Amino acid sequence: MLTAAGLAASVGGQIYGGIQANRAAKASAAQVATQRDTEAQLTAIRDQRTREEYRRGIRQQAAELASRGVSLDSPTAVLLGQFAGQELSFASQSVRSEGQATQIELSASEQALRARGRQSLLRGYTSAAGSVLTAAPEVWPGLLS
Repeated sequence: MLTAAGLAASVGGQIYGGIQANRAAKASAAQVATQRDTEAQLTAIRDQRTREEYRRGIRQQAAELASRGVSLDSPTAVLLGQFAGQELSFASQSVRSEGQATQIELSASEQALRARGRQSLLRGYTSAAGSVLTAAPEVWPGLLS
C-alpha cells in the first residue's frame, strides 16, 4: 500500500514538474515575443529618426550652398545631393537590417523556449511512465505470473 502511494506521489510529481516547466517556458516565450514586438517598433522609430536626421543635413547643405551663391542645379550641388541621398539610404537600411537581425534572433529564442517547454512536458510524462513500469512488479506482484 505504501509502495502504491509512493508511486502515485512520484508519478504525480514528475507530471506536475513537466507541466510547470512547460508553463514557465511558455511564459518566457511570451516575454520574448513581447520584446520582439517592442524591438520592431523601436527599429521603425530609429529608422524614422535616422532618415529625418539625414534629411535635415541635406536641407542644411542645400541652404549653405545657396547662401554661397551655388545654384542647386549645378553639377556639384547635384553630386553632393546624390551622395547625401545614398548615405541616407545606407543608414536607413543599416538600422532596418540590425532591427531585423534582432527580431530573427528573438524569434529563434522564442521557438527554442517553446520547444524546451514541450520537451519538459514530454520528459515528465515519460519519467512518470518509466516509474510506473519500474515499480509495477512491486505494486502488483501478480502481474508477472
